[in-house]
Amino acid sequence: MHSALLLVVLASSPAQWLGPPPPPAAKRVITLAPSITETALALGARDSLIAVSRFCDFPEVAALPRAGGFNDLSVETIVALKPDLVVVQKSPGNQKPVETLARLGISVLALPLTSVDDVSVAMTALGHALGKDAEAKVLVKELADARAHERSLQAASPKRVLFVYGFSPLVVAGPGSFAHELLMDCGARNAALRAPTAYPTYSMESVVALAPEVVIDAADVREGRAAMEALGPLKKAKWVMVPTQALLHPGPALARALPSLCEVVR
Repeated sequence: MHSALLLVVLASSPAQWLGPPPPPAAKRVITLAPSITETALALGARDSLIAVSRFCDFPEVAALPRAGGFNDLSVETIVALKPDLVVVQKSPGNQKPVETLARLGISVLALPLTSVDDVSVAMTALGHALGKDAEAKVLVKELADARAHERSLQAASPKRVLFVYGFSPLVVAGPGSFAHELLMDCGARNAALRAPTAYPTYSMESVVALAPEVVIDAADVREGRAAMEALGPLKKAKWVMVPTQALLHPGPALARALPSLCEVVR
């Protein structure tokens, strides 16, 4: 397949296949994002996994080879493992190695993982590829039911919440991100509602205008937090650590993690 065509395929509709079609119920699968690995495990497909990304820290896959990261996947390692299927998070950053894999005759499934709807699309597509359609339907329903339940409990006075992924630079959840949608499910208001992207970057000066009532700290490191806490309006905010790391992975665990998010923002 021509490179230009690959680019169009990767950038178009939600879940995309590249390269040759995989065999039914693929048995030699490489997953290259924690959320995708988590989904495969939740589908009961651990025995089909032959390698994962270096970011996948689930005990079930601790002994498996690592095949790179989100955007720096190891083409050489992947080819040597002779997979039936490689599953990646859809991203412009990994487009070139994904194209290379497809040209080398390896089946690639590129899954979107930005919104909550994307999570359901990913669970359905991966379930079908692994011969786990029934299991995927259960996971999709669990997530939909969890969201519907929390929406039925929405507070009368929504709080303005800022969901922070990093302080230096200051990166937060904006509209279109799955965290933004989960906040809405809880009845909260995203303080970064007017941001132009799903994961915008703010200056310390501009974040003052957002005036959040609750700040959720989901950052890997604390560097920069003290400076932000010292800002006038931010001193009055309620600061909480992200209740569970599951809220950082757009996968099936969101169904179980959503209540803990709602508890801290209501």
